[in-house]
Amino acid sequence: MYFSLITPAEGRERDAVHERLDGPYADHQWLWRWFPTDQGAPRDFLFRQREADGIPRYHVVSRRAPVDQMGAWRAQIRSYAPSLQEGDRLHFELRANPTVRHGRDGKSKRHDVVMEAKKKMLAERGFSRWADWTGDDKPSLQTLQHAACSSWLQRRGTALGFSLEADTLMVDGYVQHQEKPDRALCFSTVELSGQMTVTEPQAFQAALVGGIGSAKAFGCGLLLVRRMDA
Repeated sequence: MYFSLITPAEGRERDAVHERLDGPYADHQWLWRWFPTDQGAPRDFLFRQREADGIPRYHVVSRRAPVDQMGAWRAQIRSYAPSLQEGDRLHFELRANPTVRHGRDGKSKRHDVVMEAKKKMLAERGFSRWADWTGDDKPSLQTLQHAACSSWLQRRGTALGFSLEADTLMVDGYVQHQEKPDRALCFSTVELSGQMTVTEPQAFQAALVGGIGSAKAFGCGLLLVRRMDA
């Protein structure tokens, strides 16, 4: 496995911005160029787009080393084989698409955990709209988002080999995206960070290379970690 940081070449920041496509799925298409392969091959990389001083940069975990495109971007590449033990404490960052899958009308599909929590709370009180709930017991949207996303990540941790230190969890930047004008592609993202403890190293290694949650083609799921003593 490889961990790469793809950034604009020094002095070519403006050219790099023009070369890069725009939007979550366009990012994914652009990154495919760094991993040339047979047409139709499955995606074998995860990525996270971040910005520094207004310039985008990409953290990428991949099964193959990216191939330099000889344009305005450059890749810093290193082998990725983290050695972790049960009980290791880590700081983490994760851009996630938190969803739950269940059936309605005979069909199974993914549902946004924040919207599901919102609908459940409204239904329990007999309201159809968030604005109709005006009582003192109404939580803020931030509180609702934090509770729903925290519960989602804690459930994931059971299968993926980590225990979330819930009191350290930060939940920010919840956004609903509409990737196409006809609403054919809608998804949400949220920025999660905090501390966790490794409980099952093999399962956790799989999470590091396979990602967490859905919408990985849109830059979600890559778990960035560092040791607490680093």
